[in-house]
Amino acid sequence: MAPLTDPRTALLVGASRGLGHGLAAAFLDRGWDVIGTARDPSAPSPLTDLAERSGGHVSVERLDVDDPEQVGALRARLAGRRLDVLFVNSGTTNNEDTPVGAVPTEDFVRVMVTNALGPMRVIETLADLVADDGLIGAMSSGQGSITNNTTAGREVYRGSKAALNMFMHGFAVRQSGTRRSILLLAPGWVRTALGGPEAPYTVEESIPLLMDVVESRLGRPGLAYLDREGRIVPW
Repeated sequence: MAPLTDPRTALLVGASRGLGHGLAAAFLDRGWDVIGTARDPSAPSPLTDLAERSGGHVSVERLDVDDPEQVGALRARLAGRRLDVLFVNSGTTNNEDTPVGAVPTEDFVRVMVTNALGPMRVIETLADLVADDGLIGAMSSGQGSITNNTTAGREVYRGSKAALNMFMHGFAVRQSGTRRSILLLAPGWVRTALGGPEAPYTVEESIPLLMDVVESRLGRPGLAYLDREGRIVPW
């Protein structure tokens, strides 16, 4: 009989609802242990419901990616843990119809911190917990593609995701001596709190595609910027 092996572990940042929760459920369904983060883990959410039904295979940790102290505290709580996947799903938007030069500074900073700086702080702080052949990823957007920006609009959001892409590119260069896979995932326009009710895709139909893309990158070193079908998105 082959020896039993421990389940692989995924840490999903921003998993209380929407795509983050959907990915947490998909990892669990495929036999993974999951650590999901929420800003308030004591508040009822789809993630806490999933944890209660998981038989101990899903745990919930507190994290607000905008708060560096909380990032450091999470790193301390996870000391000694081995992660096979670290994936950051965080995003916000505002001033969607306002040209960037007219956006209030506080609004600009809020989106940039949540969508670009916060995720990179999490990744930089927790990367040493990820296996040398593991995967480190972040939820980007097709709207972060400079090449594909032919319609304008949502300028701060676009800029924040383009910044995230650039920062992850730099991070990938610094990871080039490892076997890690680095993934930027563009999920498409999905009907979430961020995407809104007019989005063409549901969470339920999106998650299997996104999960397939994540699993397809396991064991494949280097950086990829891919859409929901696993196709390359131009920078």
